[in-house]
Amino acid sequence: MSEEIKSEMISRRSLFSLLGLGVAFGLAVPTTVLTVSDAEAQTAGMERRQDRRTGRQDRREQRRGGTTTPQ
Repeated sequence: MSEEIKSEMISRRSLFSLLGLGVAFGLAVPTTVLTVSDAEAQTAGMERRQDRRTGRQDRREQRRGGTTTPQ
């Protein structure tokens, strides 16, 4: 009877440790996936913003007659 109780205790402990590892892994993976996704989207948005900004600066220089004079 004591062997049966010991095996149940070891089983419960291993179950809780596996459950804890599963929860930790489950929380770590979505955070990593979201971080990677945000970084890619942010880079594409930054590139588009820089392209628009460069276009505005070029058009501004053309309107002003080419180069600007330093002050």
